[in-house]
Amino acid sequence: MGKIDDPRVSERVQAFPESVIREMTRIAALHPGTVNLAQGFPDFDPPPELIEAVKRAVHQGGSQYSITWGDPTLRAAISRKAKEFNGIESDPEKNLVVTCGATEAMMASMLSLINPGDEAIIFEPFYENYGPDARVSGARPRHVRLEWPDWRFDPETVKGAFNPKTKVLILNTPNNPTGKVFTRDELKLLADLCTDHDVVAITDEIYEHMVYDGGRHVSLATVGSMAERTVTINGLSKTYAATGWRVGWAIAPPTLAAAIRRAHDFLTVCAPTAFQLAGVVALALPPAYYDELQRTYQAKRDRLVKALQAAGIDCRPPGGTYYVMTDFSAFPFKDDWEFAMHLIDRCGIATVPGSSFYSDPRSGRRKVRFVFCKRESTLDETARRLEKLRSPAT
Repeated sequence: MGKIDDPRVSERVQAFPESVIREMTRIAALHPGTVNLAQGFPDFDPPPELIEAVKRAVHQGGSQYSITWGDPTLRAAISRKAKEFNGIESDPEKNLVVTCGATEAMMASMLSLINPGDEAIIFEPFYENYGPDARVSGARPRHVRLEWPDWRFDPETVKGAFNPKTKVLILNTPNNPTGKVFTRDELKLLADLCTDHDVVAITDEIYEHMVYDGGRHVSLATVGSMAERTVTINGLSKTYAATGWRVGWAIAPPTLAAAIRRAHDFLTVCAPTAFQLAGVVALALPPAYYDELQRTYQAKRDRLVKALQAAGIDCRPPGGTYYVMTDFSAFPFKDDWEFAMHLIDRCGIATVPGSSFYSDPRSGRRKVRFVFCKRESTLDETARRLEKLRSPAT
């Protein structure tokens, strides 16, 4: 998307790119029958007990405003689960803000913490919202590269990114789009740097239950003294296959939570009440639910990775999330957009061009991202369609 030719449009919006992820979904819709492996939403429903919970909530007053920073029963459920699964201690009345999805939680957090001219350290490739969030809040992004193919970062580069202007560290673990799960040792390094430089970490942990091959998600807030300088963001969208419900939250030290509540109040007032109430049921699901989720998604991952590799696309099984970042250098396409459009036109598969995940688009011109939060039949159909990459065009 180029410059909007209207002087009434603000400069900050002129700097925003269009969401490439959502653009690819729109392009897919223009090609009937395309398998959408671009945008990260499942093609199956949430657990049936959650759908029934929404129905009950609508009939029991769930159509009206909730308390701005979240229904008390949901905040209590979030606090309980964060302690049991993550080891994060929180007071539902002092540390919690319920928002319209994790996306708003990130925006409200950055608006609450950043002054114009501050710097925000962001690992790249990154989820595409983080850059615009930084610009709206007045921050200057400083990017640290996660290197293909294992997505490690150079500790010295990270250390060099911290400076007197650094206000926040934005961390997404497990990471979209790479699937990287930051290790405890890596988090310890980041925790020490945040402490030494008096930096607040804002962590997006929406994929916390999607960690594979015996790995485990670690919350940065539990490392050292980071609880007093971490905003932990999460939500219902990914774990419960409810991306359209728009219920997220932030857990933060009391003063930071109070600031986030102020920003949230004037951004959206409150998250959808009926879905908040259904979230109480979601967060009460037994451990077996999360075990099955992990097992099922790992099988989906393996199914897609096998199909991609068989088609000649270079990729590694991601350690977490439901994304696979790939390299198509073996194919004679000039860039990621040409390859992505070929996949739509030739194979009927929508992906996300890799350039959208980098501050310098050239860094992602040989990459595309696939999602695997789909039914097995959808992934099997994807495998069949990928075979066309090796067959002559008709």
